[in-house]
Amino acid sequence: MKIQLHNSKSVDPGSDIIYLIKNKKTDKKAGLSKEQTAYVQKALEGDCAHAELNLYTHFVYLADQKDEKDTSLSLEAARSEGNKAFSFFKSKKVHTLQIADAGADAAWVNAFLEGFLLSAYSFDRYLGKKDKDGKEKALKLQYNGSADLQSLKKLAEAVHFTRDLVNEPYNHLGVKELVKEAKAMCAGYNIKFEAFNKKKIESLKMGGILGVNQASIHEPAFLIMEYKPAKAKNKKPLVLVGKGVVYDTGGASLKPSSGMETMKCDMAGAAAVIGTLRAVAAAGLPVHVIGITPLTDNAISANSMVPGDVITMYSGKTVEVLNTDAEGRLILADALHYAKKFNPELVIDLATLTGAAVRAIGDIAIAAMEVNAGKYKTQLEDAGSRTFERLVWFPMWKEYGDMIKSDIADIKNLGGPEAGQITAAKFLEHFTDYPWIHLDIAGPAFLGRNSGYRGKGATGNGVRLLFDFIKSL
Repeated sequence: MKIQLHNSKSVDPGSDIIYLIKNKKTDKKAGLSKEQTAYVQKALEGDCAHAELNLYTHFVYLADQKDEKDTSLSLEAARSEGNKAFSFFKSKKVHTLQIADAGADAAWVNAFLEGFLLSAYSFDRYLGKKDKDGKEKALKLQYNGSADLQSLKKLAEAVHFTRDLVNEPYNHLGVKELVKEAKAMCAGYNIKFEAFNKKKIESLKMGGILGVNQASIHEPAFLIMEYKPAKAKNKKPLVLVGKGVVYDTGGASLKPSSGMETMKCDMAGAAAVIGTLRAVAAAGLPVHVIGITPLTDNAISANSMVPGDVITMYSGKTVEVLNTDAEGRLILADALHYAKKFNPELVIDLATLTGAAVRAIGDIAIAAMEVNAGKYKTQLEDAGSRTFERLVWFPMWKEYGDMIKSDIADIKNLGGPEAGQITAAKFLEHFTDYPWIHLDIAGPAFLGRNSGYRGKGATGNGVRLLFDFIKSL
């Protein structure tokens, strides 16, 4: 649903409205009678954080900030209330709505509005017409308060853009189409864009990308996107690297059919990098950021790479491929080695990399690992707490690296059955020589259940986390 924003210096108590209150204290501007106030007070007892009044001509909705010592939980509760409020008024087919600050803390108000705006997403382009004219009416939102609603909307739109990229079926968004989307985004936000075609990738001898791509009828691509504001804070760039496997069959190590059903989402890391660049540029953050996304599908054919093959990577290292379904690390390795040419301050990669990460911590957090990036670890973790895109840190001990030693090549692309999320990161470490953070977003990037403002399917995970982190630098 499109939202048209308007700032208002006053409120109309006779129209549909949301009041953002704290500890059940109703603001005088709400104009409630004693009976209505008593009803609201009773409704907000206990854990309930919202109350609705049907005044027949309009609805009055009150969202209540409860006392909560944990700031992260308080902000997430606000986003959840924003989602509930959006769902309520959408169900009532309201197309003009007011939101008014009425006592809630500024940070809570911000989070409520963020949750509300993030909820205005649907992926329904392949459904039949919803209205007689096939168009959904926009919501006119009038806001009376001090929050920067326009900035929140820009961030929400970047998340929605990312979700669209990931939700698109593979037959509508392959490598060629994703390159086109990224190029158009960069053109719209004054971001430098460069795309390597297969011939260029071959000339660079990026064996990881070429090995994964060799079964495909579609050419790979390698995108470099650079946002460099005139007065950037950082002398050396922050580099973001995103795994871009636009569809993953598993290759010769073929997945079962059920395992392929959501594999259009295996480029969620690349989408998050593209979406983050859009958010950063839209906000005009004074930070030099470079995005790198290697793109290919992982197909199956008579020309497939097979278990037992040895390939030579862009770095010159040789890799024994024991499982072609461990392909994401192969294309990421070439991209991580390429990142060295920018002399980065920090590199962060995002990838739907391992089922092991999901088995370890489920779909509610990101599996994170770092090497020589301790000075940024707390900042990123704090950003995760503020955005509720939380991180669980795993160790990168030497012993895990022993699990990917090969008898016939420098390393192999698969460890044993244990600690798969860590051995995948230890593989990638071979291609880094800079401060580096690895984010395995396999769990939270794509959900099979509805999760409030995150929705169902693609969540855009990583965009808000990285935007908040970059903003804090």
